[in-house]
Amino acid sequence: MLTVRFWGVRGSLPSPGPNTVIYGGNTSCLEIRADERLFIIDLGTGIHPLGEWLIKNDLKKKGKIKADIFLTHTHWDHIIGFPMFNPIYVPGTELKITGPVSLENESLKAIIDNQMSHKYWPVRADELSAKIEYNQIKEETLDMGDGLTITSKFLNHPIFCLGYRFNYQGKSIATVYDHEPFHNLFKTTETDSDKETDKEGEIASAEENERIRQFIKGADIVIHDAQYKQEEYSGHVGWGHCSYENAVQTTAGLDLKKLVLFHHEPSRTDSQLEQIEKSYAKNKSPQIIIAKEGITLTA
Repeated sequence: MLTVRFWGVRGSLPSPGPNTVIYGGNTSCLEIRADERLFIIDLGTGIHPLGEWLIKNDLKKKGKIKADIFLTHTHWDHIIGFPMFNPIYVPGTELKITGPVSLENESLKAIIDNQMSHKYWPVRADELSAKIEYNQIKEETLDMGDGLTITSKFLNHPIFCLGYRFNYQGKSIATVYDHEPFHNLFKTTETDSDKETDKEGEIASAEENERIRQFIKGADIVIHDAQYKQEEYSGHVGWGHCSYENAVQTTAGLDLKKLVLFHHEPSRTDSQLEQIEKSYAKNKSPQIIIAKEGITLTA
């Protein structure tokens, strides 16, 4: 069985308060289970309640916590919860953290460890009880054994950012967040030479958008960036996020079972998200779901 549980659904900034009680205010964190195997995507503030749950359940039942953690990228809202992930202070915990290569020379380990330097946090990385291994990847397919594969795909974001597709026993879950549609960066009509460059830019962006579509085609569950409304998006082009209208439009016709709109704008209230959910309530193919903390979906 392949399942996903949502522990953090918010983008950019944690948003606690009375207006985010229903859908949640924690930043990105997903728990994926392939039967009993545990996978975590991202270390946003949602990792804290997940850690508490794992200590009460996995640790109690299995005697230790073992997980593969996949980072989409290292922007602050996706790693901020790691120092408060309590299993890292529990002896016997085993973690393997996989994520994209960095734009700079700094390793993935160095980026994660840096937030646990004394200027930010009282416990240093070398003082943790957990055994932690790091793995940096690009676009590739990882054979995890027992019929499970995880394929990574570069997304359109200001730094290297990966989407992941979990394939297990004929079921699949894919993530496409912190992503916006590829655009023609050379659009102009000034000269014939510019027009030729413009044409090439249109072809390149269309090809990249099609690669994203092929990456998620036929997936049972797709968790897609939907930070903005379309009227908001025009002021945020290049920020690496998508409108929910575009997410629905560009994933149409791909034989998806469930499309989950994710990475909510921090100021988006429960009542606003409820209205978006109502507007897609009649959509059956795929079923459109607004990500909410605490829900579990089965592929």
